[in-house]
Amino acid sequence: MGTTYPNPLVGSVIVGADGVILGEGFHHQAGKPHAEVNAIADAEQRGVTNFSKAIIYVNLEPCSHHGKTPPCALLLIEKGFKQVVIGTLDPHEKVAGKGVRLLEQAGIKVDVGFLETECNELNKRFFTFHKKQRPYIILKWAQSADGFLAPLSKNENKPVWITGTETRQYVHKTRAQEQAILVGGKTVIDDDPSLTVRDWHGKQPVRVVLDSKNDLIKTYKIFDEQADTKVLHRPSNEIQSILKDLYDLQIQSVIVEGGLKTLQSFLNADAWDEIHQYIGTVVYLKDGLPAPHIPALAELKNRLIIQNDVLKTYIKA
Repeated sequence: MGTTYPNPLVGSVIVGADGVILGEGFHHQAGKPHAEVNAIADAEQRGVTNFSKAIIYVNLEPCSHHGKTPPCALLLIEKGFKQVVIGTLDPHEKVAGKGVRLLEQAGIKVDVGFLETECNELNKRFFTFHKKQRPYIILKWAQSADGFLAPLSKNENKPVWITGTETRQYVHKTRAQEQAILVGGKTVIDDDPSLTVRDWHGKQPVRVVLDSKNDLIKTYKIFDEQADTKVLHRPSNEIQSILKDLYDLQIQSVIVEGGLKTLQSFLNADAWDEIHQYIGTVVYLKDGLPAPHIPALAELKNRLIIQNDVLKTYIKA
């Protein structure tokens, strides 16, 4: 998660006629060998020389075009496979069924749709980007036990922590899995956040800031060299234009972290795929900026307890 952009998440397993796993592999990073290549290499290192009676399983359709690496479909043909089992087709315009056709034209038996639901879930970011021409959108906020994002006023340009240290570490873990993180200009001015993966390991997300009034100065932390920063000179209510900008930047997934105006704009436009609602169960603000309402059609997918906090994950019903 988070290391293969702009490529999808792909794993592969080769199984012999007796049901024994002969080799397995996954795609580590863009520009490096694909899952099928790694699985075949693993099998050959184990001494396998004949694949004619083996079945290769892969969660995504093997590629059929020359990119940074050769086509995997041609490699499977070359290695003599007679059966390929695929989870989902690849929606990328350079593949989109072409890999399956190459395999079938070579006389290989191809099964598509194995564990399709799970495979779609695995690559929901990649699929959303290529099918809907926009990134996969996660709305994220932390609220007090009594439903507030922040107090009405504070003394310094520092965030008021509603959740604990373990929860903040978990947030940084999720940041490392997504390609970008988006906030409004007011959040930068009020809190001066770093928006980095400080408490976890992994790739830094691209920091995207909405700055319609051109108010931001270069001394804010978001302009340091820890991560790339993109500034969109748009108000938060121009959601469709923002989504197009993100698509043009080749951003496949984004965490929208606020503040309230930005979050509410995405909710009002029904522009979201997941909501991550962090609740600090022992923190009561008694007054302040109210948290957004969870949409009526949102379905609770998961509830996770982290120390004294609760993370509720919602998807569209």
